[in-house]
Amino acid sequence: MPPRHAAAIALALVTLSAAAGCSTRGSGPPVADQAAAGGLGRPAPALGTAHAGATPGGDWRPGTRHSPAPRRSRSTPAGQAPAGRPTTRPRAQLPGTTAAIPRGTIVVLDPGHNGANAAHPEIINQLVPSGFGQYKACNTTGTATATGYPEHAYNWDVAVRARAILAQRGITVLLTRPDDSGVGPCVNRRAAFGNAHHAAVVVAIHADGHIGGHGFHVIEASRWPAGAAVAAASHRLAVAVHDRFAAESGFVPSTYIGSGGYDRRSDLAGLNLSVEPTIFIECGNMRDSGDAARMLSATGRQRAARAIADGILGYLATR
Repeated sequence: MPPRHAAAIALALVTLSAAAGCSTRGSGPPVADQAAAGGLGRPAPALGTAHAGATPGGDWRPGTRHSPAPRRSRSTPAGQAPAGRPTTRPRAQLPGTTAAIPRGTIVVLDPGHNGANAAHPEIINQLVPSGFGQYKACNTTGTATATGYPEHAYNWDVAVRARAILAQRGITVLLTRPDDSGVGPCVNRRAAFGNAHHAAVVVAIHADGHIGGHGFHVIEASRWPAGAAVAAASHRLAVAVHDRFAAESGFVPSTYIGSGGYDRRSDLAGLNLSVEPTIFIECGNMRDSGDAARMLSATGRQRAARAIADGILGYLATR
């Protein structure tokens, strides 16, 4: 293991509980030194072993999980786009082999929200840094389908499935939380997780709660926390995941936000604080009956996970 990776992991074991950003907006002054330092939520387990036992779930039925209030998505104010952003986006080419991807390449998947967030508003409502002088809530509950299937459970299931696919191809996959029954971690600590591990890729997995419209969208940063080179790499990652998701998942590009299944935002800590190639994906709109049906299905979640994993592999093979 390279020395800088060993040092980063040692630091993460002491200071991190995990990494990325929630989709809610907001800013304000810090409420406490602990919040400003991101010291909220449960501590992370030992890295490399804590996530091994998680298994994906089957088709969801009502009455089995908590149903948080739906979260609305909002349009992003215009911001700075990565240099060389194409007007027509090239199709990501799936690799026939992973020979070009070094074994042990680190990918961080950030399943948004967490199962116990709703029960602990005193934790998730505290303010933490979200980049560029902004502050926002530590975390949120996420949204849910009309039948009560919660976003946090969907995000977790898709992340576990995608991890299994990537692991079969020799990729080291780290998740920002160990299960779907905890609180947080805060959005700034999710971002710090990917940074500390020098991840080749960070993908935050979410589902939207917009009233009206359907489809998926990939979110890129509208401001560049790590310069033009990382912004350009993030854009290539966005194109690769977008194209595989459009081709394989069964979801269409969003009809209600962004353009062609792409959006840019300046308020997400997971983008503003990341110094590695990072994107968010809103896999669909949980408030739309058609999108929700795919999310409730184990087969639908497997298709979404496969599309995300294939996009990541395509990016890694050509970067």
